[in-house]
Amino acid sequence: MSTLPINPSMADALAAYRFLKDKVRHTPTELSRPLSGLTGAQVYIKWENQQLCGAFKVRGALFKMQSLSQEERRRGVVTASSGNHAQGVALASSLMGIKATICVPATCPKTKKEAIRGIGGHTVELRVVDGSYDDAEAEALAMAEREGMTFISAFEDHHVVCGAATVGIELMMDQPDLDVILVPAGGGGLMNGVALAACHLRPGIRVYGVQSEASNPYVVSWEDGVVRDVEYLPTLADGLAGYIPQSLLSLAKTRMAGVLEVTEQSIGRAMAFLLHHHHQVVEGSGAVGVAALLEGKLDPRGLKVGIVASGGNVDSSRLLEVLREHLQEV
Repeated sequence: MSTLPINPSMADALAAYRFLKDKVRHTPTELSRPLSGLTGAQVYIKWENQQLCGAFKVRGALFKMQSLSQEERRRGVVTASSGNHAQGVALASSLMGIKATICVPATCPKTKKEAIRGIGGHTVELRVVDGSYDDAEAEALAMAEREGMTFISAFEDHHVVCGAATVGIELMMDQPDLDVILVPAGGGGLMNGVALAACHLRPGIRVYGVQSEASNPYVVSWEDGVVRDVEYLPTLADGLAGYIPQSLLSLAKTRMAGVLEVTEQSIGRAMAFLLHHHHQVVEGSGAVGVAALLEGKLDPRGLKVGIVASGGNVDSSRLLEVLREHLQEV
């Protein structure tokens, strides 16, 4: 884990932006006329599915890896991921020549596993761990302790949150007068990073995290601010599944307006909506913000709403299943 407290400042976020600006894509933010027409709002989508490796995670991975000492680089790194963070670490590993071991759960889509191997090349060892993300993280932490490697969290890390904050910086640069932002809520790195940037640049903006009902620890833990156990069920938003740390829940409570819960049906409909109306492939984890609007989880009428479509790495077979079930709904 990071040795720095996870409460970055805007100066920290800007340092990440300066480092990353010529290393990652400033992804486009586009007005969604179909969503705007449906909701009575001006809805803008930031297409992080067009980012390097197909997701925002490369931002935090690169910024974290550059912070390592020469000794830490020599020993190598280990991480756990449902897929997107792993691809970011794999890219950073390849670019910097740092050996990385990446533990993924058995539920990790084939597309993501193939991408990790292809991006990382000879610098990366991929380990598939039976069970869930939490099992993969337990294996990664054990390896770090046993072999003296640096563990790189997918979300609970100062540098990773700062990297995610650059999503919010770009979004506010492109649309500085947003009223509301909807952000996927997995471990909490992205939503906290976006909230850091947005709330600093536009005081009074409301930032909401969004989770699936199948994995909703932020939803059930939000009211009293104490992490609660939940039952994890299969979900289209596989990248958002798993436990949450108290550190990021407590941080979210200082800035964010709340966390919204959406159904699996709404996530599938959102994926189909984005492909049909915008010709964009967005994975379930990246589509939850659109799902929240389609499900009417808040009243956006007359507001300017930003949505982070955080990634687009979905198996073709899974996408075809979603389209068969939901395309007629959009």
